[in-house]
Amino acid sequence: MKRLLFLFLFSLFFASNVACQTRSFVKATDSRLAFVGRTLTRTDAVVWSYPGVQFFAEFEGTSVSLSTKPRCGFFVVEIDGGEPFKVESGEQEEIPLSVGLAPGRHTLHVTYAVEGLLFKPELYGLWLDEGCTLGARPSLPSRRLEFIGNSITCGYGIEDTVGLKKFSYSTQNHYYTYAALTARALGAQCQVVARSGIGIYRNCNGNRGGDSNTMQALYPFTLFGTSGVRWDFSRYQPDVVCVNLGTNDTTSPGYDTNLLAAAYKKFLHTLRGHYPQAKIVLLTGTMLSGTRLSDVKRAQQAAVDDARRRGDSEVYRFDFMPGDGSLGYGTHKHPSLRRHARMAEELVPFLRTITGWQ
Repeated sequence: MKRLLFLFLFSLFFASNVACQTRSFVKATDSRLAFVGRTLTRTDAVVWSYPGVQFFAEFEGTSVSLSTKPRCGFFVVEIDGGEPFKVESGEQEEIPLSVGLAPGRHTLHVTYAVEGLLFKPELYGLWLDEGCTLGARPSLPSRRLEFIGNSITCGYGIEDTVGLKKFSYSTQNHYYTYAALTARALGAQCQVVARSGIGIYRNCNGNRGGDSNTMQALYPFTLFGTSGVRWDFSRYQPDVVCVNLGTNDTTSPGYDTNLLAAAYKKFLHTLRGHYPQAKIVLLTGTMLSGTRLSDVKRAQQAAVDDARRRGDSEVYRFDFMPGDGSLGYGTHKHPSLRRHARMAEELVPFLRTITGWQ
C-alpha cells in the first residue's frame, strides 16, 4: 500500500513538474516570421552566412527565447522597440532573450551581428510561454537597400575601444555599421552581402592577376562560397545597391589598375542584369588614402562612365571622408563606432538626393 501511495504521489509530482516546464515552440520556418537577408530555408531551420540577416516577429506572453545551433555567433535583440542588446550563442541551443514581460503582445527584432562563415548559424525557432503563439507576420518597410562590401560593411572590430592587435568576433557588430545606420535612418530594409578580406578583382594580399574567389564569384550564391544553392534575385529587388569594395584589392603593392577597372565594369553589368530598376552607388572609404584612394576612384569612375555610355544613367560614385583617427579606430585601424556613425551621416543625404526619399 505504501508503495502504491509513493508511486501515486511521484506521478503527481512528475506530471506537475512537466506541466510547469511545458512551453510553446514556433519553428523558424513559420511564415509569421519576417526575414531580411540571404537565407536558406530547410525543413528544420533557417540558415545563412552573411552578417546583418534579420528577422521580425510579434509574439504573445511574458518571455521569449531563441533556439539556435550552439556556438553560432552573436545577435542584437530589440524587444518592443527598446534598447538593443547583444547576446551570444553558447553551449546550449536555447538563448533566453527576455522574461518577466507584461502579459500580452510584444514585438521582436533580431539581427545577426557577425559574419557567419565559420559559425554556420542555424535558427531552429522560438520558445514562448505555454499556450502562446506568434501574431501576424510583421509588415516590412517598402524601401529596400543592399550593401555589398568587405570588413568595413561587416563591422570588423567596431566595438574595439583599446586598439586590439588581434581580431575577435566579440568586437564585430554589423548592427552599428554605416550600412545598418543608413538603412534605419531611411526607414529601409537592409540586405548585406559582405565578407572581411574580400575584393572585386583580388582579395586581401591576393594575386596581381586576380583571384577566383572574389565577390564576383561569390555573389550568385545564397551562402558564402562559389557553389551551392543560387540566390533567387526575385526575392529581393533593392531600390539602391551600395558597393563598398576596392580596399582589399589595393592593400598590398602590385595591384593592376586596369584589372581593377575591368572588374568594376563587369560587376556593374552583373548588378544591372539582376536589378534593372535599382540605383547603383560605388563607395570609397574610409580606409583608403593617397595613391590607393586615387586609383580606386579612377577605376570606379571608368566603370561609371562605361555604364553611362551604354545608356545607364542610374550609376553613381560616393566618397566617404578618409579616416584620420580623429574619431578613433577599431581593430587594425578599421572604422570605429563613431566613424561608422559619421559615414552614415555622410551617406544618408546623398541617398535622399538620388532617390527623393524624405
